[in-house]
Amino acid sequence: MKSDIIIQLHKNFEDYAHQAEGEEFWFARDLMGLLGYAKWENFAKVVDKAKIACGTAGHSVEDHFPDVRKTIPMPKGAEKEIDDLMLTRYACYLIAQNGDPRKVEIAFAQTYFAVQTRRIELIEKRLAEQERLTARQKLSLSEKELSGLIFERIGDNSGFARIRSRGDSALFGGKSTQQMKDRLGVSGNRALADFLPTITIKAKDFATEITNFNIRRDELHHEQTIADEHVKNNQDVRKVLTDRGIRPEELPPAEDIKKLARRVKSEEKQLVKKNSKPKKLTS
Repeated sequence: MKSDIIIQLHKNFEDYAHQAEGEEFWFARDLMGLLGYAKWENFAKVVDKAKIACGTAGHSVEDHFPDVRKTIPMPKGAEKEIDDLMLTRYACYLIAQNGDPRKVEIAFAQTYFAVQTRRIELIEKRLAEQERLTARQKLSLSEKELSGLIFERIGDNSGFARIRSRGDSALFGGKSTQQMKDRLGVSGNRALADFLPTITIKAKDFATEITNFNIRRDELHHEQTIADEHVKNNQDVRKVLTDRGIRPEELPPAEDIKKLARRVKSEEKQLVKKNSKPKKLTS
């Protein structure tokens, strides 16, 4: 495909994109022309195939292909209402995949929407990874604070480990820290939290923050009272999760946080290196 055709097609698809609540979409009637279809009846057949593919993939057809009514101008100042669809980027991708591959517009659209969809997926994946890294760092800080408070109040270096273990048992429905490590395949010298999913890390952090706050507010100075406080907070957080169908002890392990941090750092370096390369100017 010639570069001038690619540039023009790219501009066409960009010009017809709309925004609604921060989400990009295209109207089906516009996309029909962009993909080289002259008759709505023919294009509607392609849309129907795309809807089936959407549902088969486990996505909501209503979310990606919502029906709308549009008013279009008619001769002599008259107006007419017609059926249309608001199509997400994913919906457009599916339509392109089910279109006539002999059309140059379809060939372009298949790549255009595939690249755009993949780009969003990568961004969402990176945000999720960064959220987990941040949550783990925050848990480390709250547990460090709790460890300091416990040592300050009871003067025992091993007190924190005992109290945290009781909190873990409360959060994980009676399973001890070691039992959870065995279940998730965590080696003896690694922290359980390094292999927990984001939601569980945040649950542990929230319970720990409450414990830290209440130790200070209620002037707790004995191991038993601090342990009871920490157990109660973990039980309360567990109830919030289980009331919503989330059982922390049943969630699968997440990627080793240390490996994740190294991978993210490496990818960021590669991205910086790639973007820092000078581009040749063409006349």
